[in-house]
Amino acid sequence: MTLCTKITMTKITNVEIHQLGQEVSSATWASSAILVKLVTDDGNVGWGEAVPTLRVQPVIQSLKEVARVYVGKDPFNVERNRREWYKHDFYLARSFESTTALSAVDIACWDLIGKYFGTPLYRLLGGRTRERVRLYANGWYNGAITPEEFAAKARDVVRKGYTGLKFDPFGPHFDYITLKGLRIAEERVRAVREAVGEGVDIMIEHHGRFNPNSAIMVAKVLEKYDPLFMEEPVHPENIEGLMKYRRETSVRVALGERIISKEDALLYLKNDLVDFLQVDLTNVGGITEAKKVTGIAEAFGVEMAYHNAFGPVQNAATLHLASAISNFLIQESFYDFFPQWKRDLVGDVTPVESGYSKPPERPGLGVEIKEDILEKYKAQGMEYFNPNEPVWVVNGTWAE
Repeated sequence: MTLCTKITMTKITNVEIHQLGQEVSSATWASSAILVKLVTDDGNVGWGEAVPTLRVQPVIQSLKEVARVYVGKDPFNVERNRREWYKHDFYLARSFESTTALSAVDIACWDLIGKYFGTPLYRLLGGRTRERVRLYANGWYNGAITPEEFAAKARDVVRKGYTGLKFDPFGPHFDYITLKGLRIAEERVRAVREAVGEGVDIMIEHHGRFNPNSAIMVAKVLEKYDPLFMEEPVHPENIEGLMKYRRETSVRVALGERIISKEDALLYLKNDLVDFLQVDLTNVGGITEAKKVTGIAEAFGVEMAYHNAFGPVQNAATLHLASAISNFLIQESFYDFFPQWKRDLVGDVTPVESGYSKPPERPGLGVEIKEDILEKYKAQGMEYFNPNEPVWVVNGTWAE
């Protein structure tokens, strides 16, 4: 017997943009969110998420531009629709605002496709390679300044079941790090390593803040603590500096959250500048582009450690992709350190259990947005700005 499913034409009729926010919690960027809701002519709904980091208003305007191209289109035509936006947007290859807007809409289209077929997204991406996704914790060290405070919070993370954690020990240092700053950073890293033991992976977040010489100094001091990787050790535009860093250090490097295309990723891969790739689904072009980047990385023997710092829709989408690919290392997770409303927004559908999580089994992304939470945390205007602490740091740690 032959089974045949007739696919009827469907069109996107509306693109809704939802800006959410509340008072600052563990990190400034974590207290905002941008969600996208696609509605089709047959009444189906798909959800996506964009990056809010101090770019809320420009991203919202970019989403309105992307919507003008996608309204009236069939959401199944992910490649064709992306190509159409690429044709209209002269700066897609150079614009973070454009790529994150495209990412949100692409994710929402995949949500619609999964719902149409009544199957979870990971099955459309090749099925499961693993039953659950290993996570490392981030956002756990808010307010930590002293080595003792870092150690105490790290022990709490391990008690939750995580076998990996990432943190930024560098306080207020930017571009250059003093000998005093380097000593303090080492004391914090040593305290965390001693607190969690050798069976837990630690990852050192640099936030792309250092010049090459300072980054090399840091690597030579911290390599003895066996970090799984150093993340974004030098300023992201300094390719020559990263080459110097690779020549003069033996630590492993991870980066990629600021990569916005497969062509960007190829530059790092072909020049052997990265050991683990951290592309972000909400930044690189959605599920469509992230899967292509993942395949290119696999050809170079590079494993994926997806950046995943913003909200519950992004988190669900990333879990689906991480569960399906073969070249997977570990996935970032802020889930236990989100503001509570972000978990409530999706009914806590992707809980972390013993340091692992699973993609939802409901169709599409498997997240159902709670309209009452959506309404309660509706926001408008520019997000909170702290002139004394950059938006990208974990709250309360920009100090020695």
